[in-house]
Amino acid sequence: MHLLLCLSAVAYSQVKLPRLICNGMVLQRDTETKVWGWASPGEKVSLAFQKKLYNAVAGKDGKWSITLPPQKAGGPHNMTISASNEVQLKDILFGDVWICGGQSNMELPMERVQDKYASVIASANNPNIRHFEVPDRYDFKQPRQDVETGQWLAATPQNVLKFSAAAYFFADEIYKKYKVPVGLINAALGGSPAEAWISEESLKKYPAHYEEALKFKDDKLIARIDSSDSAVSNKWYTLLHQTDEGVKNNWAAPSFDDSGWNKMNIPGYWADGKLKDVNGVVWFRKEISVPKSMVGKEAKLMMGRIVDADEVYLNGTLVGKTTYQYPPRRYMLPANVLKEGKNVIAVKVINNSGRGGFVPDKPYELNVGGQVIDLKGPWKYKLGATMEPLPGQTFVRWKPVGLYNGMIAPLTNYPIKGVLWYQGESNTKNPAEYRGLMETLIADWRTQWGQGNFPFLYVQLTNFMEPKPIPGESNWAELRQAQLETLAVPNTGMAVAIDLGEWNDIHPLNKQDIGKRLALQARKVAYQDKTVVASGPLFKSMKAQGDKLVLTFSDTGSGLVASGKQPLKGFAIAGPDKKFVWAKAEIKGNQVVVSQEGIANPTSVRYAWADNPQDANLYNKEGLPASPFKAELETDTSSK
Repeated sequence: MHLLLCLSAVAYSQVKLPRLICNGMVLQRDTETKVWGWASPGEKVSLAFQKKLYNAVAGKDGKWSITLPPQKAGGPHNMTISASNEVQLKDILFGDVWICGGQSNMELPMERVQDKYASVIASANNPNIRHFEVPDRYDFKQPRQDVETGQWLAATPQNVLKFSAAAYFFADEIYKKYKVPVGLINAALGGSPAEAWISEESLKKYPAHYEEALKFKDDKLIARIDSSDSAVSNKWYTLLHQTDEGVKNNWAAPSFDDSGWNKMNIPGYWADGKLKDVNGVVWFRKEISVPKSMVGKEAKLMMGRIVDADEVYLNGTLVGKTTYQYPPRRYMLPANVLKEGKNVIAVKVINNSGRGGFVPDKPYELNVGGQVIDLKGPWKYKLGATMEPLPGQTFVRWKPVGLYNGMIAPLTNYPIKGVLWYQGESNTKNPAEYRGLMETLIADWRTQWGQGNFPFLYVQLTNFMEPKPIPGESNWAELRQAQLETLAVPNTGMAVAIDLGEWNDIHPLNKQDIGKRLALQARKVAYQDKTVVASGPLFKSMKAQGDKLVLTFSDTGSGLVASGKQPLKGFAIAGPDKKFVWAKAEIKGNQVVVSQEGIANPTSVRYAWADNPQDANLYNKEGLPASPFKAELETDTSSK
């Protein structure tokens, strides 16, 4: 395994470096590079690089910094930093460095998508793509000067499992195109809202968020919250375990008599059956017959996704467990677990709130070397314990300012090419403020890095949740509109992903196309490629023609098309009463004309305006989807 170890410099009188500056680092090419650290006040520090010596003296606060002149892409290089001690840094590359920020869809590692991208992972041998994972940390009192842990890892089949999947696919595309080393600094945290990533000073324009940030400067308050949340959770799970009849009577045992149990089809939710809306523990059992050809070999047990937690037993042996609902259940079984003939799978499902059960449209199967036993269909089930819903937690780590101080501030001395951002799901409860938050965040980060308007590229929310048959309101659509409007900020780019989601999973597996579309935006915004078509159609303007609305788009590429050669769908229009109905839509040149009988005076249009706009199919000929949008005619109707 190719592991690029960071040095942990000794404290006291010796020179100390931040975690980012270590073996295997990627430094930003073609710009002045700041190397910094700490030493004893007044201590002389020298840096030897490329046969030149650079000097500095630590200030009264122990801080020192040295600025290197711009370097061309390439390497590897070595660097020696000397004071009362000497630190040698090896295997340094110069290339393009990207901050990878946001929430879980940016954080999500290649390990989570390894079944989908097995061949990609197996061939991931590129020492010119490197990844540094910033540890999850919040601080409400002050911006931190360094991160606690971290190392630069080069892309290998083993290391890449830890890489942000979206970021890795982006880097792979950029490297193929430009053959320049790519450094990825992964500073993302699942569930985090945008306001958690903004500095205290910049957040002052949002009084409610700012006041909350001030409140959490109190360590005692955080301790009380953590203690209370922990006590409530521990009490709930202790009572659950004590009252679970399945634990008391060993319902996991293959010999247990389940003949009196009810049956339920998996996948599905027990709220749709006799149990109704119950929380607690429900046990499921299924007997399968395994042929001799599958015995004595390693196996993979796929149990889709389960809400919320599970323990899976095969012939009485615990073979896997997951403590929360989002990860795919992929349990690897050793060669000695399966036996010829009868085998019994038992699943203990813990549901702490909402609808418990097995998420549809996911894989439920036992796979041995390509031989598959389908596990969908009837299972036996029985209620093990009934509980009141578990009260929600406070999630202190998501509060405003905390993640900026803990995870972004320590990075701002490190020159970068730009930012990749994948976030927004956690702000859908209040989409109205999202555009302002993002404009604030982008300006804030650009100020903190002091690099002018560096490229800020982001992913628009994917399609998610069950499709709806009639036009309606959607917070997810409102937030996508805010993301579309954020393109007004200079040097930004948006990867439209309205066709890359999964209705039943907030963490869609297709991160390759996310990375590719971010790379297209980078080619246009960061690398100034005038020839690339980086986006699908973006709404530009609208005018009325009688009972029709004529829509004009930018980024039409080689022309507009209806994907799948079917009628253009996904458009809805309304008159002054704002009651939207599906519209007839027709492509005419690089415009779309929409109308509908009964709407004589259309004034508003929406496209792909839903949580999951399943039928929306406006693309350009380059295969990139149009962004969802909404628009209204201006009150001045003189253009009619």
